[in-house]
Amino acid sequence: MPFQKRVLAVIMGGGRGTRLHPLTAERCKPAVPLAGKYRLVDIPISNCLNSEINRIFLLTQFQTASLHRHVTSTYNFDPFGGGFVDILSAEQTEKGSDWYQGTADAVRRNLIHFRSFPHDLVLILSGDQLYRMDFRKIIDQHIAAGADVSIAAIPFPVSKVSGLGLMQVRDDHSIARFVEKPKDPAVIASLTLSEKLERELSPATEKRCLASMGIYVFNRQVLAEALDNTMTDFGKEIIPGLLGRKKLFAHIFEGYWEDIGTVRAFFETNLALAQPLPPFNFFDASAPVYTHDRYLPASKLNKCAIDSVVIGDGSILTDSSLHHCVLGVRSYVGEGSWLEDTVMMGADYYEAEEQLRADAAAGRPRVGVGAHCKIKGAIIDKNARIGDGCELIADGKADGTYAGGAVIVRDGVLVVAKGAVLPPGTVV
Repeated sequence: MPFQKRVLAVIMGGGRGTRLHPLTAERCKPAVPLAGKYRLVDIPISNCLNSEINRIFLLTQFQTASLHRHVTSTYNFDPFGGGFVDILSAEQTEKGSDWYQGTADAVRRNLIHFRSFPHDLVLILSGDQLYRMDFRKIIDQHIAAGADVSIAAIPFPVSKVSGLGLMQVRDDHSIARFVEKPKDPAVIASLTLSEKLERELSPATEKRCLASMGIYVFNRQVLAEALDNTMTDFGKEIIPGLLGRKKLFAHIFEGYWEDIGTVRAFFETNLALAQPLPPFNFFDASAPVYTHDRYLPASKLNKCAIDSVVIGDGSILTDSSLHHCVLGVRSYVGEGSWLEDTVMMGADYYEAEEQLRADAAAGRPRVGVGAHCKIKGAIIDKNARIGDGCELIADGKADGTYAGGAVIVRDGVLVVAKGAVLPPGTVV
């Protein structure tokens, strides 16, 4: 059977995304914008396509309209190739009418849809991580080892394993045990890599443990058997429950990987992309990241001071100063404004001239950042309107709501909500 016909990919769209709120107030996690022009869901889908896997299911249930629009307008495959990206939302059936109760529950409810397609293996992925992986490597190792389940694992220094699910791995890469978020130094020390496994990896100055990346390869029948119960979560229940009963192997991944599960993680991950040598390379032509082609004009900058800034297509910046920022498509920054450590998601549309005149007559700011604003440590969600002379600085602000709910500080990051309107002169 051809490689791509052997594998089905399943991307977990996540729950309500409460840790990413307010970025998930009107969209699900996979639809959250990333790096100026992409969405989070583009990462796992692109990794699949670059790995010759083109039959992809996306499981989600909350605020899916934006995700549907993006996926259906972006991933249209050759009808002769059999490829697709199919969104499977929670639905009422004869067996139940409630929401997905967890990752395992979501896959269990959709096994009936997977059966319609020939496959031997199921690749299960997270929808909120930034990384580049050739899945052919983990699948080749899975087959060569005669594994029932393979789990992608990333080496972490002992000093940074707090809050991670760790695994003890034998020299042949088979998994001996799992420990969820250990804190006892003795337990962590017992989970460190053997000398043989350390020699297989790039040199390091500190002992390392292997953390699960939430990426799994299952044999088709093993997956069906593993889900023949009421367990709801893969990482905490299903996978540990298979230990000793099935052949579990680790696939060690050395590369950049970031779990974008919180507002702070989203903020820092985006800003890292503005560094001179970012940890993740969107410019790798051998493994491109795909997204919606918007056919926008090139960005226009007039008399601007720019330092370490990513700017999305179709943006307009006038006589402004930007340092260490990421600007999304159709971003507008007025004259005399200063932005630092800011992620601006841009806009879904351009305002027509008559609309701009009507806004001005009504005292309503245009979409974007007005003139003479000062913004630092902020995320400006899509279609926000920030009037002239606003000052938005996160330094020292306590988490909570400000400016009548239009501004939320979360994880120490100031967030201007999607579509929010801040009158001229607003100070937070």
